[in-house]
Amino acid sequence: MIDAGRTAPDFTVATDDGTIVSLRDYRGQWVVLYFYPKADTPG
Repeated sequence: MIDAGRTAPDFTVATDDGTIVSLRDYRGQWVVLYFYPKADTPG
């Protein structure tokens, strides 16, 4: 668990169109990360 206000660990993911994006690409900028456990599930 990462506490609010702490630096998130770097990670790399592929977007829907296959573009590779790393969190380090946004260093020095405000970023909002939103994670959800599974799409199309109740709750």
